[in-house]
Amino acid sequence: MKKTRVAVIGAGPAGLLLAHLLHREGISVVVLEAKSRAYLETSPHRIRAGVMEWGTREIMVQVGLGEGLLRNGYEHRGIYLAYAGELHRIDFPSLAQGWRIWVYGQQYQVRDMIARFLEEGGKIFFEYEVVGLADLETTPKIRFRTPEGEEGELEAEFVVGADGSHSRTRGFIPGLVLKEKTYPFAWLGILAETAPAAEELIYASHPRGFALFSMRSPTLARNYLQVRPDENLDEWPEERIWEELNLRLGGVAQVKPGPLLEKSLTPHRAYVAEPMQHGRLFLVGDAAHVVPPTGAKGMNLAVADAVALFQALWAFYRKGAESGLKRHTETCREHVWQGEFFSYWMTSLLHTQPDPFIEGLRQAELKQVLTSEALKRFLAENYTGRHTTGRWVGLWT
Repeated sequence: MKKTRVAVIGAGPAGLLLAHLLHREGISVVVLEAKSRAYLETSPHRIRAGVMEWGTREIMVQVGLGEGLLRNGYEHRGIYLAYAGELHRIDFPSLAQGWRIWVYGQQYQVRDMIARFLEEGGKIFFEYEVVGLADLETTPKIRFRTPEGEEGELEAEFVVGADGSHSRTRGFIPGLVLKEKTYPFAWLGILAETAPAAEELIYASHPRGFALFSMRSPTLARNYLQVRPDENLDEWPEERIWEELNLRLGGVAQVKPGPLLEKSLTPHRAYVAEPMQHGRLFLVGDAAHVVPPTGAKGMNLAVADAVALFQALWAFYRKGAESGLKRHTETCREHVWQGEFFSYWMTSLLHTQPDPFIEGLRQAELKQVLTSEALKRFLAENYTGRHTTGRWVGLWT
């Protein structure tokens, strides 16, 4: 491992999809990942959202990465909004011109992508920690440390930082600005062996706080409660969690207690890093932006980034065109900020606010959404991804 055309740092959805697309086109690519393969594929700390926009689902299928999701995932044609003791359904196909969503755990998709990439001769070096970057404006050099503690260097024509929200590569972009927002709440999340509350996701707005009821399978539920960012999880025994979940459902449905496989606390924050490039270094996925989880946009924006950058790299290697690479930040900014806006809107719409005046405005807006066809259409089109990954379906060259 001395030289490659493209070096991808990080084996998450964005890095793996980009590497797969490049490898498929015969463009040499190497992936460096700081964690072990077992950690990426099986660690409970890696359990992430499982909502795929329809565009993400189509992209994965069209590029040969959809076998697992088609076999084990679930099509959802809408979501429910629970408010004031009533259940309101948002029907995606009728509101979003046939678009819907697909539910398949991100951890499972990453596992599938790793397996397929390695089967096809791709190179992933697990437990290789990147410790430095140099010569990013000419011929990038990546300094790394192997699992045995030895140091080495990889020369590349381009470097892609796909190393997540705690990205080190982000620090090598001069003048980078992190545009951030911190929300005044977090999610207490559980993964439990029990039947989900419904066949489709329920977003519940309740005076005690927001709750989300989702599924991983007919026997595996993923549920969330709005709590304080500094919440002590030790104060939430299983009995209290199940009681609170049913209280916030407001009687429109019921969840049955089951064995907890995981309990976690997720503070809500958002940021966009700009610019997303410097010289021959490019950022994709969580290294470039993070959204609150309410709108289920994280993995989907990462997929859009990867396809956009692949298109620019393909044009460079096949046609000698550099314009797409020079516009990487500008190109991604459109779908990233659209995703940020929708995530902010949905988060603000559904979470109980501490300020009584803001809370009154929130409830008035929620009532408008429940009665306005135009606002329902706005929700459906953005949730299903017609304006984010939808822009990139089929654009491989």
